Amino acid sequence: MREIRDMEAFAESQNAVEEIYAERRRQVDSEGWSLDHDDEHCTGELALAAAVYAAQAGLLWATTNSHREAVKWLWPFAGPPKLTGDPRRMLIKAGALIVAEIERLDRRAASGDSVEEGGA
Repeated sequence: MREIRDMEAFAESQNAVEEIYAERRRQVDSEGWSLDHDDEHCTGELALAAAVYAAQAGLLWATTNSHREAVKWLWPFAGPPKLTGDPRRMLIKAGALIVAEIERLDRRAASGDSVEEGGA
């Protein structure tokens, strides 16, 4: 019986991974955030944006607006973040941004660029 539950949990986690991939595709196709555009953000911006979405997911139950607004100062881009949706949606967005940052790092490594980011 446990194996069946484990398989069901695995199938649900696969669905979440597929949703993260679909969000990543949406970011590229609908928002226009191309791979070249991602490559321009080489000082942790994508990771910070993911952190804002993930933190917001945890703060949606905060009791005051100041708590809910606390992470917005981390937003690395011009204009405010689109912090709409439920916690799950926020985490899907965060996951897609994490994928974008990992892909950017992989492209950088594949190009032979070994310079550490943020350092001299």
